[in-house]
Amino acid sequence: MNDLFRARLEQIINLKHELVALAAKIDWDWLDGEIAPLYSDKGRPGVETRFVLGLLLLKHIFTLSDEGVCERWVYDPYFQYFTGEEFFQHAFPHERSDLSHWRKRLGDKLDLLLAESLRVAHASGALRTKDLERVTVDTTVQPKAITFPTDAKLVHAAIRGLNRLAGKHGVRLRQSYLRIAKRAAMMAGRYAHAKQFNRHNRQLRLLRTRLGRLIRDIGRKIAGHTDLEAAFAWPLSCASQIRSQQRRQRGWKLYSFHAPEVECIAKGKASAPYEFGVKVSIVTTNARAPGGQFVLHAKALPGNPYDGHTLAATIQATERLTGCAIERGHVDKGYRGHDTPNPRRIFISGQKRGVFGIIKRELRRRSAIEAVIGHMKTDGHLGRCHLKGRRGDAANAILTAAGYNFRLILSWLRALLYLILIALLGDFKRQPAFKTAS
Repeated sequence: MNDLFRARLEQIINLKHELVALAAKIDWDWLDGEIAPLYSDKGRPGVETRFVLGLLLLKHIFTLSDEGVCERWVYDPYFQYFTGEEFFQHAFPHERSDLSHWRKRLGDKLDLLLAESLRVAHASGALRTKDLERVTVDTTVQPKAITFPTDAKLVHAAIRGLNRLAGKHGVRLRQSYLRIAKRAAMMAGRYAHAKQFNRHNRQLRLLRTRLGRLIRDIGRKIAGHTDLEAAFAWPLSCASQIRSQQRRQRGWKLYSFHAPEVECIAKGKASAPYEFGVKVSIVTTNARAPGGQFVLHAKALPGNPYDGHTLAATIQATERLTGCAIERGHVDKGYRGHDTPNPRRIFISGQKRGVFGIIKRELRRRSAIEAVIGHMKTDGHLGRCHLKGRRGDAANAILTAAGYNFRLILSWLRALLYLILIALLGDFKRQPAFKTAS
């Protein structure tokens, strides 16, 4: 009975809006059926699939944070309609943390959103089947949300992290060294900026000494307590690694105390010689489809593998996602010595043998993927990953690719609407208002 006095969304929004058209084209029932095995029939009912998936898509389409998309949902009726609401809501009906829980639970199923973006693009005419047969593959770095890792900042972060963990588990320390470490880290940065490296090294030694004392003190306090030893095992291992590692040592190094999965990757850029994050593989259409250059596959590659050793798995995953066999692939020189089963179908930038006619034109278009990666970083979340762990890195890469594709689809639907309106106005102008006298 109360619904009689509530505002229906269909009465207050423009039903020709591109978000409304996109919501009608997405197969929400298919997505719900694919995700259903992840849930149990027992217990409290979960959040509606369309609601959370719609929020995840809106977040990456409009480059919002988890908090930002929840705040905008309250006052944007188009967001509410996209997530399946029938009446206008004045309060957010769920918790913001539901987005984090869903990302963790979906895991590998996030590829469904990327596959659905390609299906919607194909159904709306923005992507053709022949565009899926010739692709461009490249890798980039997805930076993590950390500061530039200097030795002083790393040691100071380890001291603060161990103190925070000791307070959480009720371990009383002989001395926290927080005040001393804060001043030493600040003075180390000042001395390094002034190029007074003897003084800088003195402050760094002071920080490492205090960190060593803290590690040994915690080790004595938790000895014999199995639960505390298990809770402190990994943080103490990270702190010991930070204390012992040197600037130019070879092998594995730790670049962040709160994000130990971060890797140092050199891509040969003059503007950014070293980037700290994870390598990501991107596959796009080689030719520009009617709706733009779509992303066909995206995957995080932890461990900083050689590009050529990942090409075969990337092509197989792309074919499985699109359902179309790849006829030709175009890559840069970083893929020399690749491991694909059919190497003659892969063309490398700068290659001369076998390159002629249309293949030569396609190889010149290989560099167009750089613009796509740039848009994914500036207009999407690929430029800085705020999600936790390797699972967060993988989820951010896939969702950013899906958001990029849906932005192209929205632009395509908007352009189609303009063309229809122009055609209608043209017909209206051609028809005379009054009949001429005979």
